[in-house]
Amino acid sequence: MIKMIIVGCSASQGLGKKIARKLHKKYYDLKVGSFPDGETHLKFSNKVRNRTVVLVQTLHNPNEKLIEILLAGYTAKDLGARKIILVAPYLAYMRQDKRFHAGEAVSNRIIAKLFKVFDEIITVDPHLHRIKSLREIFRMPAYSLTANYLLSEYIRKNIRNAVVVGPDAESYQWALGVARSAGCEAIVLKKKRYSSKNVRIKLHDPGIVRSRNVVIVDDIISTGHTMMETVKQVKQAGAKKIYCLCVHGVFAGNALAKLRKLGAAVVSTNTIENPVSLIDCSPLVVKAFTDYNKRK
Repeated sequence: MIKMIIVGCSASQGLGKKIARKLHKKYYDLKVGSFPDGETHLKFSNKVRNRTVVLVQTLHNPNEKLIEILLAGYTAKDLGARKIILVAPYLAYMRQDKRFHAGEAVSNRIIAKLFKVFDEIITVDPHLHRIKSLREIFRMPAYSLTANYLLSEYIRKNIRNAVVVGPDAESYQWALGVARSAGCEAIVLKKKRYSSKNVRIKLHDPGIVRSRNVVIVDDIISTGHTMMETVKQVKQAGAKKIYCLCVHGVFAGNALAKLRKLGAAVVSTNTIENPVSLIDCSPLVVKAFTDYNKRK
């Protein structure tokens, strides 16, 4: 039987340790540093020959993390790893899935080509728009897990008299799934985007949120502009307490501080480890491995 080892890369060592512990596998940190000129240097501190090597690396701050994970993947292959699995809980560059203007890069397809060293990819709620499945991008098996249930469970355990709000039509089906699993009502707001920083949100029936705990859910909080406008709307409508829940807490710029300043409680999963990543996504990854082993 081929031994499996879990290797935590620089951005996901906490998550990697949790996955290894739950799978009862050996865990190792990837040794990562940099040369004086800024180039990345890395080293495996463990034997990888004839092993299944699971590399755990979120791709938040992607340019730096991409180089690291590519160096790690190709190094593991060069050192004789039997199989290399990438667990990228947050998978960057998925939003640029078409050429919107002449001369633009279709980034997701380029990333897919770079990732050919990996035998399998596991990610959580990738931000796909016009693409229905990762299989349309990647040639190797690529598994998309969803954290819907984890967010629903958090709501059930921590928030009473909740109404789930999707900030726009695009998020509604996603918000509806979270609400149904949590056993509460869901509504959607109307969004009009004028630019990346100029967003207008409209709540048609303020009475739905008045004196209730409002949970605004989305798959990702990046700049936070959509979430901030939604917080302002439900606050103005008389919401009792406001929660912002997301799978991927990117929090570009000062987004987290701005949301907190508006009085919202912010919670994310640990696909990206940050000060509010209170929801553990490791059970999803562990279940993916155990389900796969059962099918073999």
